[in-house]
Amino acid sequence: MRYIFLLAFIIAAAYSAKIKDLASVIGVRENQVIGYGLVVGLSGTGDGSSSKFTIQSIANMLQSVNVKLSPNDIKSKNVAAVMVTGRLPAFARQGDAIDISVSSIGDAKSLMGGTLLLTALKGVDGEIYALAQGALALGGSVGRGGNHPTAATIPSGGIVEREVAYDIATATNASLSLKNSSFDTAKKLQDAINARFGDSALAIDPRTLQIQKPENMSMVEFMAAVLELDVDYSAEQKVVIDERTGTVVSGVGVKVEPSIISHGGITLKIEPNTYAPAGDEPDPNVLDIGDNTSINAGNNTLNVGTDTTVANVARALNKLGASPKDIIAILENLKRAGAIHANLEVI
Repeated sequence: MRYIFLLAFIIAAAYSAKIKDLASVIGVRENQVIGYGLVVGLSGTGDGSSSKFTIQSIANMLQSVNVKLSPNDIKSKNVAAVMVTGRLPAFARQGDAIDISVSSIGDAKSLMGGTLLLTALKGVDGEIYALAQGALALGGSVGRGGNHPTAATIPSGGIVEREVAYDIATATNASLSLKNSSFDTAKKLQDAINARFGDSALAIDPRTLQIQKPENMSMVEFMAAVLELDVDYSAEQKVVIDERTGTVVSGVGVKVEPSIISHGGITLKIEPNTYAPAGDEPDPNVLDIGDNTSINAGNNTLNVGTDTTVANVARALNKLGASPKDIIAILENLKRAGAIHANLEVI
């Protein structure tokens, strides 16, 4: 398997962001809807006779229009059974259009040229919230590999029929949920809101704030102003590793403590006084690559000074010829040894 190595340089320092980028309003969110439907008009690329549920669905659909036919007599390959999904935005109103995704669940070869018949889309409570119908768009030429032929979309193909109730006009308070739990960020949001509106906000835990609107503002005006407030915060230092693709994403400022690690044919030394004193004869096997880092080609050793970062270590290992798999293993073991203090997230 071929690996791809990527190092993203993200400075871990103080940031400024709007509250709407750091938190969301509890209860104000989109909702998922789902339904089962039939796509017709396919050119012999629909479900075969082995998809019994498709044949039965065709018979049920024909019976709804007063055409009674036994499922055993249906041989059509121009129909495919599909699952239809969509997202109901917050505050969506009756008659609003939403985008629809359609995916085959049978043995259809392609949905190109098909039309979705009227399909009811339900929420987790079993109620119908939208109806979907229309011609499918596959987004390119199937022959040229421009898309996946058994999945399609219908832009604005759904119509909202039922609204999700959320009465914000008469509300006097709301709750904010931080996207990442942090005591420090929660306090800074609380301080920023209180500095602008008085004692309107209270952080009740590292992820949740309760806010109370002033008497001279509507709830919509208050929420619009709150979400646009700028807040200074410290981003969490993190190293993210994707073991499937060999991708490593790290902040430049993530330090690595003194340590020695041996992995395969590579020895990594992070220690003081790595380099020979001035005046000594330079070792022809040692290549100085900058950032207080050198490579000894003679013994395949990587020497890194004490004031170094994950970014420098990963870059140096890459120059030494280490595979992304080796780099990931070294970083994971440095974390286990306590040499890396940032959070290490493996996905």
